[in-house]
Order: sequence, then structure tokens, then C-alpha cells
Amino acid sequence: MSRVCELTGKRAMVGNNVSHAMNKTKRKFNANLVKKRFFIPEEDRWVTLKVSTSALKDINKKGISAVMKEAREKGFLKK
Repeated sequence: MSRVCELTGKRAMVGNNVSHAMNKTKRKFNANLVKKRFFIPEEDRWVTLKVSTSALKDINKKGISAVMKEAREKGFLKK
């Protein structure tokens, strides 16, 4: 599985490690992802999603069905 949030589309970014002597080497900034089960009352079923922690904050604020609807409109969620 790739390290991509299924609701927001967040993925790893590329940057540099910078030493004290200003030497630069490539590195990755991975998205902060967690695997989480959600209950969707409209469909009366459980869904397991790999989501970023910022998406979890959105789910707590707006609700899982509203966030999933937005993700389907943007094309991130295929389920």
C-alpha cells in the first residue's frame, strides 16, 4: 500500500536534510497516516480507511459521511 491518505490525497513530499555545514542530501517527509475503522450509519456498515491525522480532525468536526462525500467529489475515494 502506498502512503497516501484516502480522504485528502496527502502523500509524501521530498526535501533536503541540511547539515550544519550546509551539505544537502535528499529525504522524504511522509504523511502522518493511521489505519482506522469508521462506522457509517447511513449504510449501516464499518469501513477501514488509511487517513492522515488532519483528516481525522476533519472527521471529528464535520462527520464521516460529509468528509467521505467531499472526498468522492474530489476523486480521492474510490470505495
